[in-house]
Amino acid sequence: MMSHTGHQMDGMVSASGLKDLDEASGAEFDRLFLQYMIAHHEGAIAMAQDPLVNGDDAELNALLKAIVTAQTAEIDQMNKMLQQLQ
Repeated sequence: MMSHTGHQMDGMVSASGLKDLDEASGAEFDRLFLQYMIAHHEGAIAMAQDPLVNGDDAELNALLKAIVTAQTAEIDQMNKMLQQLQ
């Protein structure tokens, strides 16, 4: 997926990453999945924070703040799960 600037959006899994995930199983799959999802959520947070600086719509800004809050909590949860797998 491309960002509004025409570049690959941060946090998107590459084709080789998807292949690695497809070939993984068990704990290796779990680790890869969590690592990719954490990066994906970090990309979503970065994307959501950009309009907060530049946007004027109060409803959109409220939604973006909620996205940042929720995805930050999910990153914390996934990091804990990842630590348990290490």
